[in-house]
Amino acid sequence: MLRPRFEDHLVIGKYTGKVIIGVGLLMAIPLVTSLVFAEWDTAIDFVIGMAACFVFGLATQIACRTDKDLEWSHGLVVASGSWLVATALGALPHYLSGHEGSYLDAMFDVMSGYTTTGLYLLQDLDHVSHGLNMWRHVLTYAGGQGIVVIALAFLFRGTAGAYKVYVGEGKDERLLPNVINTARAIWLVSLAWLAVGWVALSIAGLALGQEPVRAVLHGLWVYMGAWSTGGFAPQSYNTMYYHSIVYEVLCAIVMVAGSFNFALHWAVWTGKRSEIRKNIETVSFAITLTALVLLATFVLAREGVYSDAVILTRKVFYQLASGHTTTGFATIFSRAFVTQWGPVGMLATTIAMAIGASACSTAGGIKGIRVGVIARAFFHDVRKMLAPESALVRTTYHHIRDVALEDPIVRSAMTITLAYVVMYLVVTVAGVVSGYPVVEAAFEGVSAASNTGLSCGISVPSMPAALKVVYILAMWLGRLEFMSVFALVGYGVSIVRGR
Repeated sequence: MLRPRFEDHLVIGKYTGKVIIGVGLLMAIPLVTSLVFAEWDTAIDFVIGMAACFVFGLATQIACRTDKDLEWSHGLVVASGSWLVATALGALPHYLSGHEGSYLDAMFDVMSGYTTTGLYLLQDLDHVSHGLNMWRHVLTYAGGQGIVVIALAFLFRGTAGAYKVYVGEGKDERLLPNVINTARAIWLVSLAWLAVGWVALSIAGLALGQEPVRAVLHGLWVYMGAWSTGGFAPQSYNTMYYHSIVYEVLCAIVMVAGSFNFALHWAVWTGKRSEIRKNIETVSFAITLTALVLLATFVLAREGVYSDAVILTRKVFYQLASGHTTTGFATIFSRAFVTQWGPVGMLATTIAMAIGASACSTAGGIKGIRVGVIARAFFHDVRKMLAPESALVRTTYHHIRDVALEDPIVRSAMTITLAYVVMYLVVTVAGVVSGYPVVEAAFEGVSAASNTGLSCGISVPSMPAALKVVYILAMWLGRLEFMSVFALVGYGVSIVRGR
């Protein structure tokens, strides 16, 4: 193991500084919101937060001047390390607001936002300022696309090593040959959906009787939570607050769309609409969601939890779709998962959260493409066993194009899937050690590690501090899909023990 050179530190510092400046620029949105609504104390909180980000970002870039481009190790370390710095600095407005019990709670909420998880420890959500609510949703909207993608789209210029940082954030799809243009294309897709989703949800809010300003703000915030599969909502009752089937349908459409691969969006955008029904990720998602909805519906109907078939279907589909897309929106109380849905209903939801949606999307979890690849590999092996020894058995799957199923692809899918399963077991054990029943510990732990945000009532300010730290790390690992975090740990070890 070689010890990093001084030049390596300079490269990592320089590009980490760029990402943190991007975080500071994002704070301009809640700052303007605070000024518009005359929330002067909140505005000061964001001025302090912006100043901290700019001081860190500019000082780092000045101190780390170098013309050396990013290598793979640099890109991975920048991606994972910048998320930790962005969480620590992004937590300042949260902590200064007085709605957090500790700085750890503030960091928990910010990491939850960046990773599009949706769990939160913020207190008295129904009475937070417009500026802070805006920041919560900007966090999750930006985190869905990726804070590194923001920097690539607006702050990186012509660096050949940009792709290394992009991959380090858990993405590997190139919508366009140039990765910076790919980042901009991702934002183009997201902003186009923003225009449609925001208007639709605002109109729905007006139809429910909300005042125009409130309807527009709630429409924007709920859209951000749905598209980013982040699950943050402006009220403590989440989307149950609206008591509207129209609102739920709109949310479901946006959160399912947000859970799709950006490459799939781009294919449809460029005229390849058949990709929706042919893509291995959408097929996998449809099969597993249908199976889990049927399982939960059967169990809850047998138990008589909901007396009305329409309400039963509405509740089950919404919670399972929310869990499977790793959005975390809910139209039932958190403890209802325990007191009404019971172990089987919670297990179905836990499996949905564990699988997650599409790779290179705003969603978390194992991802549909890996489940699809592993399933194809299983059937491929069955076909080989049944075929004559001289037969050449070839299997393909469709993901933007037809791809041959080869051992490296299957091995990669199995490796990441195994890493997720191990992490799910670790967070479950951490919950049990903290004193929670195993079913509840598994539900909440998988929700955090898969970046979902559905809660059965464990994630509250009074939960043990050690469990908060475990969930923060799980959210971080799950969102970045392990490799860049492992690279950061390896980088630290090489500084101490490298030759």
